[in-house]
Formats: sequence, C-alpha cells, structure tokens
Amino acid sequence: MKRGEYRYIWQRPDWPQWQVDRTALARLLADVHQAQGHLLGRLTTLGLTSRGGISLQALTDDVLKTSEIEGELLNPDTVRSSLARRLGVDIGALAPADRHVDGIVEMVLDATANHAEPLTAERLFGWHAALFPTGRSGIARIRTGTWRNDAGGPMQVVSGALGREKVHFEAPPATRLKAEINSFLTWFNADALDDGVIKAGLAHLWFVTLHPFDDGNGRISRAIGDMALARAERSGERFYSLSAQIQRERSDYYKLLERTQKGTMDATLWLEWFLACLLRAHRAADAALDATLTKATLWQRWSDVPMNDRQIKVLNRLLDGFEGKLTSSKWAALAKCSADTALRDINELLVRGVLKKSDSGGRSTSYELA
Repeated sequence: MKRGEYRYIWQRPDWPQWQVDRTALARLLADVHQAQGHLLGRLTTLGLTSRGGISLQALTDDVLKTSEIEGELLNPDTVRSSLARRLGVDIGALAPADRHVDGIVEMVLDATANHAEPLTAERLFGWHAALFPTGRSGIARIRTGTWRNDAGGPMQVVSGALGREKVHFEAPPATRLKAEINSFLTWFNADALDDGVIKAGLAHLWFVTLHPFDDGNGRISRAIGDMALARAERSGERFYSLSAQIQRERSDYYKLLERTQKGTMDATLWLEWFLACLLRAHRAADAALDATLTKATLWQRWSDVPMNDRQIKVLNRLLDGFEGKLTSSKWAALAKCSADTALRDINELLVRGVLKKSDSGGRSTSYELA
C-alpha cells in the first residue's frame, strides 16, 4: 500500500503510535479535573445513604444509555433492581431478574468497582459472554467469549438499505487480532505515564477501532473507558454517567469516531470532543446533585410535619421534577386514590404550609410547593 492510500488508521505504518497535542488540550483538561474535584468535594458533605442513592442513579443511567446508544432499550426498573441487589441498596420492591440486564450490570460494575485489577483477554471474554448470555445477538447466533473470526467477511460498520450500503468503518482482519489485543492490553495495564483522563479517551478509541468481537464492541469500549476513568479518580464509585452524555451527543460521537479512524494517528480532535463530553457529564451530575440537595433540605424542613404515605409519594414525585400542573385529579392518579381523598391530602398540606395554590391560573386549581 503506497503512502497516502491508507484508508483506516490501523493500516498506517505508524499504527498504533498515537499523537496528541497536549497544549491544545491543556485548558479543557484543566476544566475536567476542576469539575471532577468540585463534584467529589460536594459529595463528601453527604451521608452514605445519599451517596449510595446518587451512585445507584448514575450507574442506572450508565447501563441504560450504553445500550441505548446501540439502539437497545432496557427496562429502567429491571436495571435499577439488578444494580440494587449487587450494591446492597434498599429500594423497596425489586423487579424480577433478567439474565440479559444482569450481564450488562455485571460488566459495568466489574469495570468500575474492580478498576485496579489488570484488564486481560479472559476478563474481556467474560464481559462479552455476560452481554450475550444466550449466545445470540437478536436472532443471530454469534461467537461469545472469544474473538471474531471473520468467517462471514470482514468486520464492517455499515448503514443504508440493501444494495445501497455505506461502509463507515472496517476493522483489522481477525488474523491480526491476537497481536493487536496484546499490544492494547500491555499499554492499558502499564503504569500511567500520561494523564488518566487522556488515557481513558485513547483506550475507548483504540478498542473500538479493533472491534474484536462479533457484537458488543461499543458497550465494551465504553466500559473500558469508564474503567480508565475510575483508575484516574482512584474510586470505584460512580457519580456521573459518561454514557448518558454520549447518548445525548450520539450523532457527534459517531462522526468523530469515523473521522478519526479515517485520518492520521493524531487523536487530538477526538480527545477534544471526549474531554468536552466528559466535562458536560460532570456538569450534568452537578446539576442533578443540586436537585438532590434541595430535596434533602426540604425533607429536613418537613421532618416535623405529619404526612401519610400518599402525601410522601406525591411530594417525592414533585421534587423529582414533575412536569405540568399538579391538580387534584393528577394527585388522585399519582396516589391511586379517590378524588375526595386527594383533595383532603392537598388541603392538609396547604394548612401545614407545604403546598400553596399556584398563581398560574387555568380552568382547574393547581398547586405547587410552598
């Protein structure tokens, strides 16, 4: 292959010698570290119960969104219950177990909680087998717990209708995988000479470029990135979800991956996007923490106010971000009670100063937190 004819970065003679303009990334990297420190600092003021609840929500988002990026929608209650079982968090009634959901949860938790353990081929095989417990992706049978063999042709990322397909990316041939993975794992497990956040971005990019499995490469790449971030933070607790932010920016995510894999070994543009996305993930977590602290403060203020289970349930719904106007009929629907009971519940909270009538007007009287 002549110079200038390299279609993908893995075909280049300088692969995988990544180049990064650290000066260009310095300001953004400093902002990420500041956001990390700010978030962790705020969390130190919370008790174990509150920290556990925030971590459970972040992990739930991570599991849901890393699958949603691939077009797979999981049941939030099932994911939350699976995580709660493994973390020992009491959330009340648990949803029935699901083998597929449990497998994704186990991978995410192993990557972050056990981040200090070496990443090995066997560990990756375990993650892959957990993602596909039936040995199938949809209705198609796939090879699980081992590298792809390209028996059906080269590994390609393709879109478009049959006959008009567009190849976005083609991965290295299966014959190269053992050597390629060994090179990646040696680098990943080595003592970090570079910034850990930079390493997380490169690890994500490098593994997804190899695409070593028949399916699940994106989810495993993001788990590896999260593992590197956990190492950089020296913490297995998760209080933000990078996958949730990537899902919000899914189009840019795929565009940057494709552009980088068809470019040179300079990963600066990819890392610029990765760091900015990570910064936005931290800021989203910080905003969610504001809501959590507000909720905790209000419940502390109401600690001497007598309330029944219905009132507690509806108030929690309001504090979690209830959309629209709260009317007595909506109260009845949320609390699963009669209209008379709903109105009695509301009137009690009006007298006790927890609720007030809204000034927004409308055909029906509505209420809001005082």
